[in-house]
Amino acid sequence: MKRSIVFLLALALFLLPARTTNAAAQSDSYAVAVGDVWFYASADEETRLFLLPETYYVRILDEGELFCTVEYQADDAPYKKLLGYCRTDALTFVDFVPVRPYLRKQITVTYTLPDAGGLGSQDFITSERTFVYYGKRYENGQLYLYVLSGDTFGYLPADAPPEYEHNDDYLQDTSAVEETPPAAQGESPGAVQIAVIVLACVAAVAVAVILLRGRKPPREQQEF
Repeated sequence: MKRSIVFLLALALFLLPARTTNAAAQSDSYAVAVGDVWFYASADEETRLFLLPETYYVRILDEGELFCTVEYQADDAPYKKLLGYCRTDALTFVDFVPVRPYLRKQITVTYTLPDAGGLGSQDFITSERTFVYYGKRYENGQLYLYVLSGDTFGYLPADAPPEYEHNDDYLQDTSAVEETPPAAQGESPGAVQIAVIVLACVAAVAVAVILLRGRKPPREQQEF
C-alpha cells in the first residue's frame, strides 16, 4: 500500500511541470485595444508613439504591473513587426488567438506641385506614395498618422484618419463567457487531476486499513 502511494505521488509530481511547460510554450497571449490605447517606444509614458487602431490586438510578450512588452504587426512585406509597450491597465486581455489581430491597411498619398507657368507636365506635377498605416495621434490640434515607408517609420499629417473594418470577436467571446453558467464551463480532467483524485482515494483507503488494523476484536480483549 505504501509503495502505491509513493508511486502515484511521484507520477503526479512528474506530470505537473510537463503540462505547465508545454502550455506556456504553445500559448499566445493577446490583448485588444478598446478605446484609446497608446503604443510606447519604451516603458515610459513620455515615449508614446501612436494610438493603436481600435478593436485590433497586440501580442503580449511580457506582462508587467504597469507596462506590457508587446509586438504589433508581423514581418510580412510591406508590413513590419514593431516592438514596444502598452499600459497594462489600458489593455483588454483575451483568452483566444484572434483571426485578424493586426490591421492591414495601406494608404496612398497624392502630392501635387503648383503649376506656375502652364507648361508643367502632369507626370512631374503629381506623384503618389503608398504608406503602411500603424496608428494615429494628435499634436497641437493636428492629426498625424504613424506610417511605414520601406524601412522607415514616421508621421504623416492628415485631415482625417483612414476608415477600416472593426473587429468584434472579443465581444462575442465575452458574451459567451457571461452566458455560460459555471457548471457548464467545466473541462475534462487532465492527467494531473486524475492522478490527484486517485492519490486521494488510495490515501483514504490506506487510512481506513490502518484504523481497522488498530482495533482488536472483543474476544482478544476478554482473553487478555
